[in-house]
Amino acid sequence: MNVVQPIQQARHPFLDGAVKRLLIDGKWVEAVSGKTFNSVNPATGEVLARVAEGDAEDIDRAVAAARRAFEGPWGKVKPYERQLILLKLADLVERHFDELSMLDTLDMGAPISRTSATRRRVLGMLRYYAGMATALHGETVENSLPGEIFSYTLKEPVGVVGAIIPWNGPLGASVWKIGPALATGCTAILKPAEEAPLTPLRLGELILEAGVPPGVVNIVPGYGETAGAALARHPGVDKIAFTGSHLTGQKIIEASAGNLKRVSLELGGKSPDIVFADADLETAVPGAGMAVFANSGQICSAGTRLFVERRVYDEFVDRVAQFGNGLRVGNGIDPETQIGPLVSEQQLERVTGYLEIGKQEGARTLAGGDRLTEGPLAKGYFVPPTVFADVRDDMRIAQDEIFGPVVSAIPFQDIDEVISRANATPFGLGSGVWTRDVSKAHRLAKAIRAGSVWVNCYQAMDPAVPFGGYKMSGYGRESGLQQLEEYLNVKAVWIKTA
Repeated sequence: MNVVQPIQQARHPFLDGAVKRLLIDGKWVEAVSGKTFNSVNPATGEVLARVAEGDAEDIDRAVAAARRAFEGPWGKVKPYERQLILLKLADLVERHFDELSMLDTLDMGAPISRTSATRRRVLGMLRYYAGMATALHGETVENSLPGEIFSYTLKEPVGVVGAIIPWNGPLGASVWKIGPALATGCTAILKPAEEAPLTPLRLGELILEAGVPPGVVNIVPGYGETAGAALARHPGVDKIAFTGSHLTGQKIIEASAGNLKRVSLELGGKSPDIVFADADLETAVPGAGMAVFANSGQICSAGTRLFVERRVYDEFVDRVAQFGNGLRVGNGIDPETQIGPLVSEQQLERVTGYLEIGKQEGARTLAGGDRLTEGPLAKGYFVPPTVFADVRDDMRIAQDEIFGPVVSAIPFQDIDEVISRANATPFGLGSGVWTRDVSKAHRLAKAIRAGSVWVNCYQAMDPAVPFGGYKMSGYGRESGLQQLEEYLNVKAVWIKTA
């Protein structure tokens, strides 16, 4: 296992020792309770900052501010003006991108090589939403009623949006929720994950600098069971946009019943990644490896169930294990790091618990399998790329979402068998297919019950292409025109002219 050595770095400019406050109604304010919590660097265990801990009273203040803005000045802002604001925000994010990507690395552990590489995606999303701000419209509809009755539709913003994001990509997740709200004319309350709130708060400073009016975007860090739950059930919220676990998603649906608020959910997965013997193995080995190992496996659509055609199974899985063993593990601030820490001690306990479960269930460990504690990794939450072979479909490591860098490698015999087994999961977020046979590619793309099917690649994403899940992986879509529709109501208008 390659371990990156410790390096020293100047203190981040956002980490100035001051308590990071809530953004409500265009002002930085303390939590009503006065409580704070620590944001911790998962690579070192050191406290990065104290953060104001929002709860139900703070959510009340933020919702009231968002409602005032929505029913007041923001409701009169034209699409062109919203577009200009988004473009200015994109320019500010571009100017400060290195600072933002480093803050992501410090707060949740992803290697700087990864967070820096999101530049095109983050800026692309902001500019895509800016373009869409002036492209949303209703339509005239030829009705069949007798007489002269004109009918058309209006697309109107749904209202106040509660956005709850996870910790596995704070900057991108924030833009993914705030961008469509601004483009459609909604207002928003963003509840970042308590494990990684710092980048969303720094983004809040840039949002104000871009000229977003008070109350249009509010940012309230806090815990899921307090701030998140209060936002989900709040009668003044018209829509919840949530990314996270399916268990929390179920609670959000229950909480939304009070006022039947609209809900979109991008939830977890246990995605199949299918390798046929005719695949280009030179491409498929690193492709299948990084489908799981990227971001230390902390990606909802990670290809964690690796199905490999039996006649190349042993060779391919051994090569994936060798690939995993060759990746450099260490503090994400080092440019040479390829695998950073897990986000928290709690996540470390979860993942290492599954490592023990896999061994107890009889899976064969080809790479990794234990927490790393040597040298500079001792105080961090590091788990190496782990490959389990001889995995059965009924093992917990093949059924449960682990959210760590853990591959469950499973052999298959033929295409009909693997289609059935790939779909034998309550989830349906992502999937992968590796083959040179175009007929297999098309058949699998249609047969797999998942929101994304990547063929001879994995995790390809674009602001114009929708992303979301089937089954327990949620409903609604992120990105694309379909996402913007989630933030709009459709009103029918009838005018009798004679």
